[in-house]
Amino acid sequence: MIMRKNVFLILIVSFLIQASCTKDEIPVSGNQTIETTLYGSGPYYAYGFSFSQGKEISTLDDPGPDITLLADVDIDGKTIRRLMLQTENLKNSFNKYGTYPDASSAETAYNNLTSANVTQWVEWVDTLKVNQVWIFRTGTEHYAKFRIINTLAEQRNGKAYGECTFEWDYQPDGTLTFPGK
Repeated sequence: MIMRKNVFLILIVSFLIQASCTKDEIPVSGNQTIETTLYGSGPYYAYGFSFSQGKEISTLDDPGPDITLLADVDIDGKTIRRLMLQTENLKNSFNKYGTYPDASSAETAYNNLTSANVTQWVEWVDTLKVNQVWIFRTGTEHYAKFRIINTLAEQRNGKAYGECTFEWDYQPDGTLTFPGK
């Protein structure tokens, strides 16, 4: 009887250890690229980025992505005038911390951004540019900071195509305090 209890206990402990080891941790920082490509045949969808999930997700997901990339195109539908970021959380969620003359200055400002007191938010990122640093407020009042590393605006297969690569840090505790680097 004691042997059965020990075997049963060992099996339970082994299962718990295995479950805890295979549990995927959600990242709170990294680099990400999002693009403007539309998929599907109706309903159409795109992929955006979720800071809380630490990954790219579909605009059809519920909840959807925190941010998506848009291309403002000329009337021909092929020439991109500017790239923009939007959110669907029904609140002004973006604050431009700064635009910097080069990658080194932007990276330094981003790394030194360990806390912020934001009093004014805007609805979307109207003109996205390399070396900008932004603070983002999610629909659940959590915050992220991100630095624009690269953008691309071109024609692909006769259509306007945009891409944005950014470095990001998410603060899951609901404060505007970020770890320094």
